Amino acid sequence: MRRLGIDFRALSQKQSAIRSYAKVATRAGVTTVTDLFSQLEDDDLDVMLSVTGEKEFLLRIVPALGASGDPDSLAARALRLKAKSTDKVRLGAVKLMTDGSIQGWTARVKWPGYVGGQPNGFWNMAPDQIHATCSALHTAGVQMHIHVNGDEASELVNDALASAMRQASWPDHGHVLQHGQMMDDAQFQRSADLGISVNLFANHLWYFGDQHVSLTIGSDRANRMDAVRSALDAGLTVGIHSDAPVTPMGPLFTAWCAVNRQTMTGKVLGAAQRITVPEALYAITMGAAKTLKLESEIGSISVGKRADFAILGANPLEEDPTTLKDIRVLGTVFGGRATLL
Repeated sequence: MRRLGIDFRALSQKQSAIRSYAKVATRAGVTTVTDLFSQLEDDDLDVMLSVTGEKEFLLRIVPALGASGDPDSLAARALRLKAKSTDKVRLGAVKLMTDGSIQGWTARVKWPGYVGGQPNGFWNMAPDQIHATCSALHTAGVQMHIHVNGDEASELVNDALASAMRQASWPDHGHVLQHGQMMDDAQFQRSADLGISVNLFANHLWYFGDQHVSLTIGSDRANRMDAVRSALDAGLTVGIHSDAPVTPMGPLFTAWCAVNRQTMTGKVLGAAQRITVPEALYAITMGAAKTLKLESEIGSISVGKRADFAILGANPLEEDPTTLKDIRVLGTVFGGRATLL
C-alpha cells in the first residue's frame, strides 16, 4: 500500500515496527495475535522469523496467507510455508476475502438490501472462484479463514465449504468464518453442522452500530448483527475480535461489546444477543485459540499448556459487567516470562 509516496507495507515489515507491535499487544494483554491477510513475501517472512526468534520477543504471531492466483498453487505455497513455522510464528493457513464492509455499502447483503438503496456491494472473489479455492484448499488440508460480512457472502461460503466437504473428507478442518456480521440462526446452525467456526466482529456494535441502524441495514437487521448469543446457542466454536487496526486492539473492550451491545449513543442494540461475562472471556481466550487450532497449547491456564496469560488489575467475574472495558491490564506472561507495564 502506498500513500503520498510512502510504502507503508515496507514500513510495517521493519524490525522496529514488529518489535513495537509486540509492545502494543502487551499493553492490550495479548500474547498471540493474527495477521489475517498477509502477502508473506520471502524477505518479509525472513525478517519476521529473525525478530520473533529473539529471546526478548514475547508475542506469538499467526499470519494467514492472502488468497490469490491459482488455487492449487496457493495450496502448495501454504503447505510450504507451514513447514517454516516456529513457536512464535505459526504458518499454513490461508485467508479468503469474499465481500466488502457493511459500513462501506460493499458487503454482499440479501434482500431487502441497503436501506438507502445503494447497490449490493461487490465480490472480492467471484463466486465460482470462491468455490474453486475452497475445494482446492480443503482437499489439500489447508485451514481457511474466510472474510464474510454480508449474509449473502456467508451463505455462499457455507455452500462452497459444504461442496468441498462432499468432495474430500477432513473432519478436523477448523475452517473459520471471519466477521460473520449478518449471519442468522439458520446460517449459524448450518456452519455448526459443517464443523465451521465463527469469529464475530463484536466491536462493530459500538463503533458503527448507530450508523447501521440509520444508514446501512436498518434496526431489525442491526439488532441481530454480530449475534454471539445465537452462534453459541447453535453450538459453534465462537471467537470475538477487534479487526485491528480497523478498531483498536483490546480484548476486554471486545468482550464488553459482546456483553453489553451498547452503541456510541447509549442504545442497546439487540438485547437478546447479549452474552455473559464468562462466555465473553471464553470467546477471547479458548474460543480464539480454537479458531487457530492452538487450543492444546494456549487459551487456558492448564497443566501441559504454555504459560501465556494477561495480568489484570481486577477480577472480571467480580466487577460490574458494564465496567469490563475499564479493567486495567498490568502486563502479560508469555511462556512463563512476565512483562509488567
